[in-house]
Amino acid sequence: MIKIKRALVSVSDKTGIIQLCQVLKDFQVEILSTGGTAKFLMENKIPVVEVSDYTGFPEILDGRVKTLHPKIHAGLLALRSNSQHMQTLQQHNIGPIDMVVVNLYPFERVTAKSDTTEEEAIENIDIGGPSMLRSAAKNYQSVVVICSVEQYSEIVAELKKNNGAISQETAFRCALKVFETTSRYDASIAAYFNNLLKKKDIEKQIFPETINLTFSKIQDLRYGENPHQKAAFYSEGTNLLGFANIKQLWGKELSFNNILDLNSAVSIAQEFKNPAVVFIKHNNPCGVAENKDLLKAYKDAWNCDRLSAFGGIIAINRPIDNKLANLIDKSGFLECIIAPSFSKEALEILKNKKNLRLLELADFYQQQKGFDYKRVMGGMLIQEPDNIILKEDSLKVVTKKKPTKKQMESLIFAWTVAKHVKSNAIVLAKGTASVGIGAGQMSRLDSVLITKWKAGKRAKNSCLASDAFFPKEDAVIVAAKMGVKAIIQPGGSMADNEIIRICDKYKIAMVFTGIRHFRH
Repeated sequence: MIKIKRALVSVSDKTGIIQLCQVLKDFQVEILSTGGTAKFLMENKIPVVEVSDYTGFPEILDGRVKTLHPKIHAGLLALRSNSQHMQTLQQHNIGPIDMVVVNLYPFERVTAKSDTTEEEAIENIDIGGPSMLRSAAKNYQSVVVICSVEQYSEIVAELKKNNGAISQETAFRCALKVFETTSRYDASIAAYFNNLLKKKDIEKQIFPETINLTFSKIQDLRYGENPHQKAAFYSEGTNLLGFANIKQLWGKELSFNNILDLNSAVSIAQEFKNPAVVFIKHNNPCGVAENKDLLKAYKDAWNCDRLSAFGGIIAINRPIDNKLANLIDKSGFLECIIAPSFSKEALEILKNKKNLRLLELADFYQQQKGFDYKRVMGGMLIQEPDNIILKEDSLKVVTKKKPTKKQMESLIFAWTVAKHVKSNAIVLAKGTASVGIGAGQMSRLDSVLITKWKAGKRAKNSCLASDAFFPKEDAVIVAAKMGVKAIIQPGGSMADNEIIRICDKYKIAMVFTGIRHFRH
C-alpha cells in the first residue's frame, strides 16, 4: 500500500477536483498546488501550499515555468527503498510527494477548432504537466499518479476503503494510463506540426516520415467478424467525432460487422444532396436511391434487391418520420437503421420491430479527414481518401450516340454508387435508383452477369457504371443484349477502340471519366 501524505494538484480541467481534494483533506494530506488551481481550491476552503512557496522559487515566464524544479521532481523520483535517495532528500530539505493529480492543457481540443491560431496552439503545449506525470509514473511503486477526471471516483473509493492509502495494483494501472496519455498527447502535437509544415510550405511531401496513431477505447464489442474473435471499438484521438459520437436510441449493442456496414452505408448516403436511402449487406450496397421524395427513395432502394436487403443495414440522410417508419416496418428483418434523427412517433413504431437497432448520427455529413490506412503484415499502407469530385463538364462522350440529359443524370448517379462497391464493380441504374449491383468479382464480365441476374427485366433501358475500364468487349456485349442504353467508365484500356465500336454497333452512348474507383 502507498500511504498518501503529500499530493501535488495542478489541473486544467477542474471537474470533480474539489470532491477529490476534500477526501485528501479529510485524511490530512498536505496539498501542493499551482496558480489557478491553488486559487480555485482555496476559494472552496481546501487548504493548499503554493508550489512557489514550497520550492522558494516564483512562477516565471507567464507561468511557463512553475513546477520544473528539483524540489518537485526529486520528491517524485526518489526511491523510497534507496537509503541514499532518502538521505539526499533530507540533505536538501525535500519532502517526498506521494500523489500527483494533473490533467494537461487541452491541446487537442484547442487545435480541433478551425480558427485556432498558431500562437494559441503553442501556448497549449503543456511542458510541466507531462514532466510531472512521467516522473511520478516512473516511480509508480511509491507514487500514485492521476491524469484523468474519470479516475477520481475509483481513487476516492480506494482512499476511503484503505484509510488514505492506495494499492500497488492501482498505482501500476495509473502509471500505465499516464504513458498512454502522454504518448497520445505528443502524437497530437507532432501531427499538428506536420500540418504546419505543409501550411508553411516547408515540407513538400504529402506523407510524413513518421506517423503516430492514437486511439481511445470506446467499448468492447460482443465479438469480431466471427464469434471466436474478440473485438473492441476505438475513437481517433480524444475528440468524439463520427462513429464515436453515435447515439444508440434502441436495440442491443452493436457488433464489429454492424459498425463496418454502418460506415459503408453512411459514406454512400453522404454523397447525395437530395434525400437518399442506402441498403448495405456485407459491406456492399444492395440498393441505393436518391429522390426529392424520401418515401420514393426508400421504395426504390428496397426494390433493387429485396433478397439481399434482408438482415441488412440502412442509412438515410434525412430525419425519419412516422410515414417512413411505417414503410420500414413492412420491410422484413433489418439489423440497423442510422439517420440524423428520428421523430418520437417513428421511434415508437420502429421499436416494435424485432432485433432492430436504431442509431442517430447528428453530424451525418462529417467527411473523413486525414489519410486512409490499411494494415498489412509488418506494416501499413497509407493513402489519401478517395474524395475526388466528378465534374460533368470533364466527361468525354466517346460514341456516336450521346447520352440524353436524363441518362447523364443516371450515369453520374450510378458512378457515385460504384465508387463504394467492392471491385470489380458494376452498377445498373434507372433514373437515380439502382436496379442491379455486381460486386467483388474476379472478372468484370462476372459482375455484369450478376447485375443482369439481379435486375432481370429492369435492365432494359438502364444505365451502367463500371468502376474501372473494360479489358475486353465481352462484358459490353452482354450489357447491350440485356438492354443497357448508356455506359460510364474510366476508359484507358488497350481495347477502348473495340469497345467503342461495339457500343456504336448497339447504339449505346458511352462516357469516359478518366477516373478509376477501385475498392479493395
